[in-house]
Amino acid sequence: MRALPELAALSPLRHHGDAEVGDGMVDFAVNVQGTAPPEWLRTRLAASLGSLGTYPTEKADRAAREMVARRHCRSPEEVLLLAGGAEGFAMLPRLKPRLAAVVHPSFTEPEWALREADIETVQVLLPEPYRLDPDCVPDEADMVVVGNPTNPTSVLHERDALLALRRPGRVLVVDEAFADAITGEEHSLASASLPDVLVLRSLTKTWALAGLRCGYALGHPDLLARLTRGRAHWPLGTLQIEAITACSEPAAVDAAAAKAMTIAADRASMTDRLRSLGIDVAAGARAPFLLLRMPGAADLRIRLRTQGVAVRRGDTFPGLTTDHLRVAVRGREQVDILVDALAKARAEGESA
Repeated sequence: MRALPELAALSPLRHHGDAEVGDGMVDFAVNVQGTAPPEWLRTRLAASLGSLGTYPTEKADRAAREMVARRHCRSPEEVLLLAGGAEGFAMLPRLKPRLAAVVHPSFTEPEWALREADIETVQVLLPEPYRLDPDCVPDEADMVVVGNPTNPTSVLHERDALLALRRPGRVLVVDEAFADAITGEEHSLASASLPDVLVLRSLTKTWALAGLRCGYALGHPDLLARLTRGRAHWPLGTLQIEAITACSEPAAVDAAAAKAMTIAADRASMTDRLRSLGIDVAAGARAPFLLLRMPGAADLRIRLRTQGVAVRRGDTFPGLTTDHLRVAVRGREQVDILVDALAKARAEGESA
């Protein structure tokens, strides 16, 4: 049985932005774009409700994998449909690494899944400006997990730096949950058919499908077969399979690309406005969120909550501190609310 202190040490790894958001709050804590899927996608999913009396079919699964494969110039055998990218992280222990290296600061769910399965795991902590240095990863690690773009730093690692992590006998796992929010999907490895590279993608962020849990893995068929050993039958429901198919079709891919350009413009504007308040915004952000650093951020987050504004605490990410916060990129009207709330909360802190 795992000792209680060890369980307590793992608990911060399971803290996510949704825990910060209460009813009616203005949400900067969760990196989902919007509160519901677009109308065309809702209509598409509603049309599938009449088929829920039958089990999901292999034909539908195959059609979804073919659409994803076409989107990334791969074969359907290199596609594994997932109940959200998080399911892919939960599967990683099935690859049975001897030593897994997780590059931080980054999304914490992969490390939690590996440690919970008693996989020896080492944290590779990148210093500011959080750029990937392949030499920092222990040579003996036979699995490396890295986010690109990285949550919460918003850093986009270069393709060459990622590929430099490859070693004989090592599996490179790249979390590309936010890659479709990057203009041109720059530096993505999703279309790289390499036997030792596993790419995990999420559709929940861009398409506001967090409640439906949709994603997929891309990798060599042998690698995917190892991941699915012991997996339950009918692992995804009909609506999940339909959503993955729909969001991978050319029109949806084009819409996501257009949305990525909007996010880039909103991010630039939001960065300028936050910096005008004297807030340290991590440089070079490329993802739909920003990493902030300011003294007293932990207390500031509480004061923002009293104004109905939710932001993500940063200290549960390895390598960050209580002076860090993460905020989702939003449009001008919501940023107006955040800027006003920040000014008020900081003034309250100075007068306390």
